[in-house]
Amino acid sequence: MSRDGIAGLAVLAASLVLFALTLDLKDSPMVPVGPGFYPRIVLGLTAALSFGLIIADLLAHRRAPLSEVSRKKEKFNYLLVAISFGVFALYAAALPWLGFRIATFLFVGGANALLDPPRGARGWVRALVLALVTSLVTWLVFERWLSVLLPRGRWTDF
Repeated sequence: MSRDGIAGLAVLAASLVLFALTLDLKDSPMVPVGPGFYPRIVLGLTAALSFGLIIADLLAHRRAPLSEVSRKKEKFNYLLVAISFGVFALYAAALPWLGFRIATFLFVGGANALLDPPRGARGWVRALVLALVTSLVTWLVFERWLSVLLPRGRWTDF
């Protein structure tokens, strides 16, 4: 079993344990949806996807040994994962200062440019439109539809 299969097993086990813990949450007669409803959806999807990862790993054919170019790409991918976590940490630190809308716009645009570097003006426009639409739709769904208050920026009050 490869690292993907082992990661799938670990995530599946954690998801099932956490899902079982949500079964002990008490429902309120005043609210139609109990406190465990959304966590059960997320944990159920996570368990299903991790199970799919395990199955895909088991069904994968034996891989040929990695070439030198593949090894360099793999090392670069690990570096890219670390950089992505750093970008996310900057996003989390910027949320209280810039607010959800601006910080999310910058995060999605920056992460998109990091993972798929734009080539030319058209690529930059695509990255900016994606960032704008993502932050706007997420804000509309959570603030307006679900009535979840998102962070406002101390510097921007936006």
